[in-house]
Amino acid sequence: MPRKLTLDEVRPLAARPGARKVAVENFLMTVHHNAVREHALGNLLMDAKSYKWNWVTVDSILKGIDLAFGGVQ
Repeated sequence: MPRKLTLDEVRPLAARPGARKVAVENFLMTVHHNAVREHALGNLLMDAKSYKWNWVTVDSILKGIDLAFGGVQ
């Protein structure tokens, strides 16, 4: 089970040059609703394709997923 990320953890990821700030913030502030990492990654892939997110946005969200699920940022 992931932990809920704080806004202080999410803001630096959303502020990366080229990242779509609102997309990163919205995704990561709700990532704890995913029961397992694979669900979060699946949701990320679907959203990235649907909204045509760039790599910086996807990478920022991946780093946040790692943080929420206990990985290293």
